Amino acid sequence: MIPYRFDKDTPAGTIAERFGALEPGQGSGQVVSVAGRIMLNRPQGKLAFATLRDETGEVQLFSLEASTEDFEALTKLHLGDWVGATGEVVRTRRGELSVQVATWVLLAEARRGFGDKWKGVSDPEIRYRQREVDLWANESTRTRLDIRAKVLRSMRERLWALGFTEVETPLLHPIPGGAAAKPFTTHHNALDTELFLRVAPELYLKRLVIGGMEKVFEIGRSFRNEGISPRHNPEFTTIELYQAYIDYTDLMVLFEELVAGICLDVLGTTVLSYQERELDLTPPWRRASMWELIEEATGTSVSMATPIEQLRELLVAAGAKVDDSWGPGRLIAELFEETAEAAQWAPVFVVPYPKEISPLSRVHRDDAELVERFEPIIAGRELGNGFSELIDPDDQRARFEEQAQAHASGDDEAMLVDEEYLRAMEQGLPPTGGFGLGVDRLVMLLADTANIREIIAFPTLRPEVLLRSVEVETTEATEA
Repeated sequence: MIPYRFDKDTPAGTIAERFGALEPGQGSGQVVSVAGRIMLNRPQGKLAFATLRDETGEVQLFSLEASTEDFEALTKLHLGDWVGATGEVVRTRRGELSVQVATWVLLAEARRGFGDKWKGVSDPEIRYRQREVDLWANESTRTRLDIRAKVLRSMRERLWALGFTEVETPLLHPIPGGAAAKPFTTHHNALDTELFLRVAPELYLKRLVIGGMEKVFEIGRSFRNEGISPRHNPEFTTIELYQAYIDYTDLMVLFEELVAGICLDVLGTTVLSYQERELDLTPPWRRASMWELIEEATGTSVSMATPIEQLRELLVAAGAKVDDSWGPGRLIAELFEETAEAAQWAPVFVVPYPKEISPLSRVHRDDAELVERFEPIIAGRELGNGFSELIDPDDQRARFEEQAQAHASGDDEAMLVDEEYLRAMEQGLPPTGGFGLGVDRLVMLLADTANIREIIAFPTLRPEVLLRSVEVETTEATEA
C-alpha cells in the first residue's frame, strides 16, 4: 500500500556537500531519509545500484540483498517511480557517495515513461504540453523556471525596499482599458453582464494613487485576445507601478536601476550573454527618439513635420500596410517598428512618443504633438512602457472619445470611455509617473531564450484531443 506520507529529512543535492570527505569504502555512521524519482536502476546479482533524483539533485542508492528490505522488489522498480529510502551515507569501494538502503517504500508508480532513457525530451509538443515530463527530462527547463522565481522575488524585495506597496486589482473589468489591445470576454451569470479579462491594471492602480497611496505596484496576469508567437502568449505577467510627484525622467532612472538590480541579484552581473551576444544592462541607458533611430537605421531623416504622403511612401517601401486614418505620429511609430526596432541591441529608451498613439500619457511640456512617454528596447524587443500620467480629466475624456470613435470604426484594440475612471480623476490625480514591465520578456533575457514558451510553466496551446477520449467515443459508438 502506498503510504500517506514519508519523512524525508535530507535533500539529495546536499549529501555531496555534507559527506564529501568520506574515503572509498568508508561509512559515515549517519542515517538519512531521501525521496525522489528513480532515474536509473542497475541490479547486479546480489547488489543493486539506482540513481534517485529530487528537486535539489541526485544521489546513488546502494542496496545489498543481505541487508536491504524487500531487495528483489527494489531491483524491479521502473524508471520514474517515486521512492523513499532510508539508510547510512557511505562511499562505495569505487568511490561513489551513496545511501546504503536499509528500508524503502514505493511512493508513486510511473505508468508512463519520460523520453528516451531519461536522456531528455526534445519534441516541443511534449515539452510544452507535458511540462511535468519536461522538468524531469530536461534540467534546463527547471533552471529557467528557477530564474523566473528569482526575478519575481528580487523585483518585490527591491520595490519593498523603496517604499512601494504591493496591491491587487480586479482581473474582471466592466470595460477593457489601460492599454490598446483586444480583450477576452466572459459573462457573469448572477449579474447578467458582460465582463472582460483585464488587458492591463493601469486605471485601477491610478485610482489608488488618487486615493492617497503614493507608491503602488502590482505583479500579475493580463490577457489579450491576440496572436501567439515566440514573443507573445495570450496570458502574460507584468509589473505595473505608479508613484506620485515624479515624471517620466525619474521613471527611466527607476526602470533601468530596477532591471539592472534584478539582473545582478539573479545572475551576479549586469553584463550577460544573450543568444551568443554580449548584452550590458549597466545603467545609464541611452535615450533616443524614434526619428533619430530611424535615421540611423535607414539614413532617411523624418520628423513630425515630414509631409504625410512621404511618411506613407516610406512605410510602404519598408513592406508595411498603411491605413488612411493614420496621422504622422502613428506612421512614424510604424516606420520605427519596421525599420529600426530590431536593430537596437544595447538598452535604449525610445523617448518621447507621438500623442496620437498615447491616449493615457501627459502632453509633452515642450511640444503639444508629443507626450512624455518612453519605451525601453533591449535586444531588439520592447521590454516595457512608461510615461508621465495624464492628469487632466477633460483631456482624458477627449482622448477616450477619440479612442471610442476608432473602436466604433472597427479598431478592436481601441479603448472605450471609462466613466468610472473619469469620475475618479475628477477627485484629483497629482503629478504621477507610471510604467509597466514585461516580466516574461525580462526572464527571457536572463534565461537566454528567444521563445516565451520556455519561461512559462504552461504556455497557451491549441487544445489537445487525448487518445483516451477518442477511444471512449469509439467504444460508445460501437455499442450504440
